[in-house]
Parts: sequence; structure tokens; C-alpha cells
Amino acid sequence: MKKLYILIPLLAFCSILQSCNDKKLIEVVEVPLPTVTEQKMLIGSPEDVKANEGSFLLDKLGYTYNALTPAILPETLEMHYSKHYLTYTNNLNKAILGTPLENLTIEEVLAKLDPNDAIMRNNAGGFYNHSLYWKCMAPKAGGEPKSNLAEAIIKDFGSFGNFTTLFKSEANQQFGSGWAWLIVDRYGKLQVTSTANQDNPLMRNALVPGTPILALDVWEHAYYLDYQYRRGNYIDAFFTVINWKKVEENYDAAIRK
Repeated sequence: MKKLYILIPLLAFCSILQSCNDKKLIEVVEVPLPTVTEQKMLIGSPEDVKANEGSFLLDKLGYTYNALTPAILPETLEMHYSKHYLTYTNNLNKAILGTPLENLTIEEVLAKLDPNDAIMRNNAGGFYNHSLYWKCMAPKAGGEPKSNLAEAIIKDFGSFGNFTTLFKSEANQQFGSGWAWLIVDRYGKLQVTSTANQDNPLMRNALVPGTPILALDVWEHAYYLDYQYRRGNYIDAFFTVINWKKVEENYDAAIRK
């Protein structure tokens, strides 16, 4: 009989404990997911991103984080601009402070920096490369270039289709992190090339030197949230948002040098 008296309270306790556990499980499951409006609120504005005081400021993005959808998703663009680009800018300002390079333009810094100085090389390259990359894209863009650039592409590559194939191949074949470029070389000819990490054709160590007029970031942070390992899909999508008007301006400026 005593065993029965002990067993009944024990069963009651287990029942209460199980009920509490069930409630906890229910509470976890029933946490509401963010609404569409709440998710949009999580994406900030590029206007709110500011670099620390220094020689170089962030280049304005020129469009909202959702402006390049579906080619580049808002989450990717926000992370890329407000985290990666901002970090390169702040690190460059810190590295250049008090050096002979402090009051030069970024192009002059890239031409003069010591390639063995990894901190300066990586952050100056990261700042310049991204600043050009943002300008090479625009909403409702893509298509083909016109005017002088269109003629130069046909002259140097045979056709726009040939250029597209070559550029996409160069971007796909860049091993690991890096960039693909359309440049104007020292003879005024267009060339497609690529560089590793944050290097670019303006640096003294460039295998193919020249003035970049079109830049494509093929670091994984530029596309992995959108395309995972499918870099080729990202490259195809990039061609739907290329700001050819800006690239044409870059070309005209390069051949006037």
C-alpha cells in the first residue's frame, strides 16, 4: 500500500514535467517567422554606411541594395558593401596614415605601393577594385556597349560575342579569390585579364598592366549567398546588370591619357 502512495505522486510529477516540456516545445515551434515587411526592414540603406575619418571615403553605391535583384540579392549587396568594402576602406586609411602615400589619389597609391607590403597592397586594392565594381553595375542595365567602346571591342576581339565568351572564361578560370578585368593597355588596346586576391592591373606586379574599365569580383563573398558554388551563373547574371554607359566613360577617359 505504501508503494502505491509513493507511486501515485511520482506519476503525477512526471505528468506535470512532461506537460511543461510539451509547453516548451510548443513555445519554440510557435515563434512567429518575420513577415515580408519585417524582413525588408532588416536590409539597411547604403547611405547609412560611413568610413572612419581618413584619406579615402566610401564611394556612393548609386542605387539601393535591392536594385540589382534578381542578379544580385539585397542581402549579398548589403553585406558586400557595408561589411567587406567598408573594412577595406577603414584598413586602408589606417595603413596609409603618416606615410608618403597619404595624400595621393588611389591610382597613384596603387602605382607606387610596395607589392611586398601585404597590408597596403590588399587594402588599397580592395578599396579601388570595389569602388570600380559598384560603378560597373546599374539597375535595368546590361545589353551591349555603343559608340567608341563598341567599335574598339569589335576591332580588338572580333565581335561583342567573342569578347563576352573570353571575359566569362577568364572569370570562371580565375582560381580561388580574385577579379576579372577589361582593361586598356599601354598601347590603347583592349585586353581581358584577371588577378588574384585584391591585386589589379594598376599595380607594379601586374602581369598584364593597364587601366581597368570593367571589373568583376569573383571572390565567393560576392556571389555565394545567391549562387553557392555556381560561379558561372553569377557571371552570366553580371552581364545583365553591366552599366555599359559608365564603362564607355571609363574607356574614353583611359584612351585620353
